[in-house]
Amino acid sequence: MNMYEDAGKMTKEAMDNALKSFAAMSKGFQQISTETADFTKRSYETQTAMMEKIFQAKSLDKTIELQSEYAKTTYETWVAQMTKVADIYADIAKQTYRPFEQTVAASSGTMTKIADKTAAATKETVAATEKKAAAAAN
Repeated sequence: MNMYEDAGKMTKEAMDNALKSFAAMSKGFQQISTETADFTKRSYETQTAMMEKIFQAKSLDKTIELQSEYAKTTYETWVAQMTKVADIYADIAKQTYRPFEQTVAASSGTMTKIADKTAAATKETVAATEKKAAAAAN
């Protein structure tokens, strides 16, 4: 009966961990969606302001200067946004894995104990077999 209780406990624990992991992933993707929407809104506003400045420019040189400034600013903003999103993805991975860390550590400890018991039993069996072989040889 103990084996069935252990299996039930492990199954419940695995399900709880899966649900926690899914919740962390969902939260992370919501954060990415919010960041992307905000970035898109800011980009649109920046582009609109730049277009107004270009239409008000009096010379071709001023227009080219404005366009170059806009391109530089937009690229820097995009790189910063992609860095931010990459950090969010890394955090999602960490948060998603976190519920399983304890289970993996516990399983590793259990497997080590089983391996130690098996090794000890094997040593005892080998010693007993050698003792019997030595007794039979005499």
